Amino acid sequence: MTTLESPRAGFRDGGSTAALVLPSAATLLALMNYTAPLATLTDTSAGLHAGATAQIWVMSSISLGLAASLLAVGSLADDHGRKRLFVIGAALLAVASTACATAPTAAVFIAGRIVQGAASAALLAAGLGIIGHSFTGGPERARATGIWGAMLGLGIALGPIASAGLAAAVDWRLWYWVTVAASALLAVTAAVALTESRAGLRRGLDVPGLVTMTAGVAALLSAITLGRTGWTRPGVLILFAAAVALLAAFVAVQARGREPMLDLALFRRPLFLLSVIGAFVTGLAVIGVMSYLATVMDLAHGLTPFTSALVLGIWSGMSFLAALQARRLPARLSSRHLLAIGLALSALGDVAMLGLDPGEHWWRLLPGLAVAGIGSGLANAMLARLAVESVPADRAGMGSGANNTARYVGASVGVAMVVAIATSGVHEHAPDAAQALTDGTDIAMLVSAALALAGAALAALIRELPQSR
Repeated sequence: MTTLESPRAGFRDGGSTAALVLPSAATLLALMNYTAPLATLTDTSAGLHAGATAQIWVMSSISLGLAASLLAVGSLADDHGRKRLFVIGAALLAVASTACATAPTAAVFIAGRIVQGAASAALLAAGLGIIGHSFTGGPERARATGIWGAMLGLGIALGPIASAGLAAAVDWRLWYWVTVAASALLAVTAAVALTESRAGLRRGLDVPGLVTMTAGVAALLSAITLGRTGWTRPGVLILFAAAVALLAAFVAVQARGREPMLDLALFRRPLFLLSVIGAFVTGLAVIGVMSYLATVMDLAHGLTPFTSALVLGIWSGMSFLAALQARRLPARLSSRHLLAIGLALSALGDVAMLGLDPGEHWWRLLPGLAVAGIGSGLANAMLARLAVESVPADRAGMGSGANNTARYVGASVGVAMVVAIATSGVHEHAPDAAQALTDGTDIAMLVSAALALAGAALAALIRELPQSR
């Protein structure tokens, strides 16, 4: 059972405008900020005097904060108030963005990005939890989760464009000042406009689960990030071992705990299992390859970072439109069937982009980007719907946290996989370096397409069982 305070005047009970607009705006801001450094890495690295290893962390540190915090803040939101965690997340994003905007060194900037990730986790998990609570089913929930999913694609599209434009006009730091202002406005507006919701039975804080989960995911993503400089280095192997031990301890704690942060019984629900696996596959096979595509266009095809961001915007723009329109698809097509179609289209788009050699015009990528974008948007909308439909009504935050944790862990693994495959035959300053990079990227796209098709097959074949709410 879930409780909700009386809504403020002007908003509908259980489905207010604020309960849709503010989480959607927060998701847009979080994803724009997530992708902003893609177009300004050179300027940011120069301004912070960041070396090669530090540059990897400049790009990856926000993923660490996101993935390590999502499940924890989702459960905290359910138990201690979704509005409360949402407002705290917005305020913390403003503080962390101030640190990034004023950072004198790469270390300070990276620390700020990690905290930005934790703050974004609160906005994403609590925000989708608010939507899941406020829109209880039927066409209204389909519309609300579709809009939320559309913001993922739009944020990915606009982040690099906005940061590159601001960097060209003034300085790379200006984006982070814009984020400060937007986050502060979001926090104030949410504090005034949203009503509080939480689970009817308030649980205690699962400290062992919180510590083992956060530390385990942090160790895993740190190992993946550092692995790009050498997978057999002792520090990387130690981090992988620590991740395995901590995550195993987390599972043991959750299995034995009376008030677990993640109810492992949820994995007996086919749709919850699909929401987690589908999100992981989306991160691994879709976000991973698309995150690196802008770099390939820069290094192998000579596009500027701003132009690369605009080209990639075709994919994310189509993703935005497809997610918005997903609710208009025939009702006889279930969420799992539409997720299968979305992942299959993503794979088809990857295949359509194969074979672009250096010197060929980027227009050749357009059909593949468009098809992959439609697939991504459809998958995002269905994953958002599954995240809240596959759990009890009072655990919407937990469902969102688990879903998004899987997405961003998958994205981190996916980026590392794509970079490793694409650059395996590249020798810096060699005359054929550009050709080797495009050949390697083709292989990475084929691997990503195969993984997406495997996810599509799982979504199509998994059984739907009746679920008690």
